Amino acid sequence: MSWNRVAVVGAGLIKMGELFDQSYEQMAAGAFSAAVASVDKGFEPELVEAAFVATQRGTLWGQEGIGGNTVPTAIGLTGIPCTRIENACPSGSDAFRVGAMAVASGVHDVVLVIGVEKMRDKSTEEGLLSRAAAGHPIFTRGETAPVLFAPFATRHMADFGTTREMLASVAVKNHYNGARDPYAHFQNEITVDDVLKSVPVCHPLHLLDCCPQTDGAAAVLLVNAERAEEFTERPVWVAGFGVATDHPYLHEKSSFTEIKATRLAAERAYAMAGVGPGDIDCAEVHDCFTITEILDIEDLGFVEKGKGGPASLEGETALDGRIPVNTSGGLLAKGHPIGATGVAQITECWWQLRGDAGERQIETRHGFALQHNAGGRGSGVAVVNILTNRR
Repeated sequence: MSWNRVAVVGAGLIKMGELFDQSYEQMAAGAFSAAVASVDKGFEPELVEAAFVATQRGTLWGQEGIGGNTVPTAIGLTGIPCTRIENACPSGSDAFRVGAMAVASGVHDVVLVIGVEKMRDKSTEEGLLSRAAAGHPIFTRGETAPVLFAPFATRHMADFGTTREMLASVAVKNHYNGARDPYAHFQNEITVDDVLKSVPVCHPLHLLDCCPQTDGAAAVLLVNAERAEEFTERPVWVAGFGVATDHPYLHEKSSFTEIKATRLAAERAYAMAGVGPGDIDCAEVHDCFTITEILDIEDLGFVEKGKGGPASLEGETALDGRIPVNTSGGLLAKGHPIGATGVAQITECWWQLRGDAGERQIETRHGFALQHNAGGRGSGVAVVNILTNRR
């Protein structure tokens, strides 16, 4: 497959959290300004030829069906083509993939990818919990996110001996990283005991096994490789990407110890990039629950199937481990503003590959970082993007 190379020359986000004092438009503008300010040689906003906006829960903030025309106005670029991407929890990841394809095709030279989500302004009854009564009258009745992922945890524990302490070690590690990320929703360290003693949510998941609902926005600037030096001497390149689908309903799953869409998306991304799991220096993966990260590192090929629990407990995924995972704090600590999540993960990969991650910086021996999201009811869709600092 032949395609034009794509460079990421700018990336930025706003601090994640309960942003009651900011509107949807203000959050988008903040992320865009941060991305523009990050460009080493300067960047004029008018250079943006097209934008791709990720928003998944528009119903929580009056963005049903729009977003694609709200954001250009919010950032002062009314008139440019702008497309809204909604693809479950990987919405931001898929917006990045589509934006990269727009540049790789030669249609556009300079593209903005931005994710923004308002999660906290609605009450519990009006928010995500209300979705438990939405969709198919039987298959999705009572369906909340913990209900969807808890069966994966119990099956993994039964088949591989994964323990509650192994699950908790994921939360402990990600909160440690989040405490070193100024953009994280939660910036406090926790212990295994804290996780085990937190409020039960859906067996075996407790409160600290679960990511928070978070407001947030993130943005990246993509350019044709031939123009990258106009903006920076340290671009990060798009090496490959993959997207895959699986059956959305739990009763249709063939396995509860893997997320099939993740495995398929990773195979496609690795093939496109010409690398394997052993070439990845760090990864931002979808840890909406502690069990999800354990499944992720297995399905992405970082450890053997069934070994994700021990690998997490023994520190293989820590900042100084064999394969650092969720150096930003992940969804568990940084938060999960759904449409913004994937773009924020790309921003962390961009910082790591440029050596700009500060206290969280890891050693990039091979020069590759991986970003991943899975979601859509029982994880019916997954996206994997691979970035590199190799020219």
